[in-house]
Amino acid sequence: EENNAKGDQPQEVQSFNTNEQGSKNSEDGANEQQLKEDKGENENIEKEQKKMSKEEPKEQENASQEETVEKPKQEKKRRKSKKESKKQWSTQADESKGEKERQNNNESGSSSSGVVDQEGQDLKWSICNVTAGADYIPCLDNEKYLKTSHRKHYEHRERHCPEDAPTCLVSLPKGYKTHVPWPGSRDKIWYHNVPHIKLAEVKGHQNWVKLMGEFLTFPGGGTQFIHGALHYIDFLQKAEPSIEWGKHTRVILDVGCGVGSFGGYLFERDVIAMSFAPKDEHEAQVQFALERGIPAISSVMGTQRLQFPSHVFDLIHCARCRVPWHEDGGLLLLELNRVLRPGGLFVWSATPVYQTLDEDVEIWKQMSALTKQMCWDLVTIKNDTLNKVGAAFFRKTTSNECYEQREQSQPPMCKDDDDPNAAWYVPLQACMHKLPAAETERGAKWPDAWPERLQKAPYWLNNEQGEKPSSKFFTADAERWNYNVVDELTNMGVGWSDVRNVMDMRATYGG
Repeated sequence: EENNAKGDQPQEVQSFNTNEQGSKNSEDGANEQQLKEDKGENENIEKEQKKMSKEEPKEQENASQEETVEKPKQEKKRRKSKKESKKQWSTQADESKGEKERQNNNESGSSSSGVVDQEGQDLKWSICNVTAGADYIPCLDNEKYLKTSHRKHYEHRERHCPEDAPTCLVSLPKGYKTHVPWPGSRDKIWYHNVPHIKLAEVKGHQNWVKLMGEFLTFPGGGTQFIHGALHYIDFLQKAEPSIEWGKHTRVILDVGCGVGSFGGYLFERDVIAMSFAPKDEHEAQVQFALERGIPAISSVMGTQRLQFPSHVFDLIHCARCRVPWHEDGGLLLLELNRVLRPGGLFVWSATPVYQTLDEDVEIWKQMSALTKQMCWDLVTIKNDTLNKVGAAFFRKTTSNECYEQREQSQPPMCKDDDDPNAAWYVPLQACMHKLPAAETERGAKWPDAWPERLQKAPYWLNNEQGEKPSSKFFTADAERWNYNVVDELTNMGVGWSDVRNVMDMRATYGG
C-alpha cells in the first residue's frame, strides 16, 4: 500500500503500520523473538551499569592512589596538555599537526615508550596482555575508562583512546587461516578467523549467520530480508525509482549494519555502503563484515559526530534500528541530516512487529513530526508484500527557503561559526546547518552519475584551494594511480586478485 505525503493530504502524522492484517504472518515469531532480544540487551546494559556504579567509588579511589604514587608531575602535565588539545581538534589534520608539534617538543628528551632502540638492537615485541585477546581494539577496549564511563548516551561505546598508545602486538586468533578470497568471502568465512559463536546462536534461526563445520556462513537473510538481501534492495528501488542504484545513488551509509549483508549485496548493484555498528553484546559485528570483504567501521551514534564531513552520502539506510530519533531535541537524526546530501534520501524500514507496538509507534510519530520541522519530505511509504517489510522514504531539502519559512525555529539553525565539516571529537548539537547557497560550493549540486563522477573532477574543485588548482591536481592524481602506481605495485609482486581490504593512509582525492 502507498501513502504519499504530497498533494492535499492531512497534516497529521501518518501511520507506519503497513500490515493490513495485523501481525499474524508466519514470520511474526521471529520478529517478536528479535524484539525480545533487543530489549534483553538493554536490560543487560542496565544491570551492567548498576554493577559498575557500585564498584565505581572504589575503583576511582584505587586509581587515584595509584596515580599519585606512580606518576611524576611532568607526566601529569604532559597528559593534561594532551587532553586539552584534544578538545580543540576539529579535524584529523588538526590532531596530526598537534601530535607532530608535541613530538618535536619532546625530541630532546629520552624515549619512554620502548619502541625506539637507541643501540640499533632487534626490538622484542610482547603480545598484548588484555582480556579482549585477538579482538583488542585499544580505543574501544580502554578498561580504565570503561570502569567509570556513563552509559545513558552510549558513551561507553564511543572511542576513548588510552593516554599512551599500546606498544604490544595483538595476537592472531588460534587456528587463523588465510582469508577466503572475494567474492566467496561474502557468503562464508573461516570460523577460527572470527571465532564468535554467540551471534550464530542468537541469530541463527533468523538466517543472519550460521556455523557450518569450519565456516561461518551468511545466507543473506534475517528478519529484514527473509527472501534475500537482493530482493529487499530491488524492492527499495521499485518503491522509490529515483534511487537508481549504481547511477544516481553510489555512496550510502548503513546505520546499525549488523554483519553487513545489506552492504555486501549492494556491490551487485554497483553501490558502496559504509556500514557501521557498535562493539556490543553481539561482539564487534563489523569484524564479520570486514572478514567478508565488506567496508565497515566500529562506531555508534552517541555524543559525538560521526567521523565524516557534511553532505557526503547519497542515501542513508536504517533497518529495525529502534533508535529514539526524537529524543534530546532530535540530536541523532540531525546528525544524519548533516552527513546526508541535499536532495538525498533517508530510508527507514521495519518489520510488522516494530510497526504496531506502542513504544515503536510513538517513536515513529515523534520522528515524523521532527522530520517536518527539519524540512524533510515524506516521499512515500511502501510495503513489501513478500517480506512483510514496510519502508518510509524521506528526502532532505535542497534549499534554505524552507528553513526560513518555518513558523517555529525548532530545531534551531547552527551558529555561523560552527563548521559542518568538523568531525574529529566534535560533540553533537541539536541544530541544522544552512545549505550551500553559491553554485560553486560543495553540496550545492548533486554529483555526476556513476561512473562518470569517478574520473571527472567535481564542479566545486574548479576554484583555487590552498594555493593548488584542485581540478588539475585531481586529474593528475587519477592519472598517476591509473597508469603508474598500480602497475608498479603489481611488478613488485602484489597480486591484486588476492587483495580485498585495503586501508589507504593518505587518500587525497581517493584515486
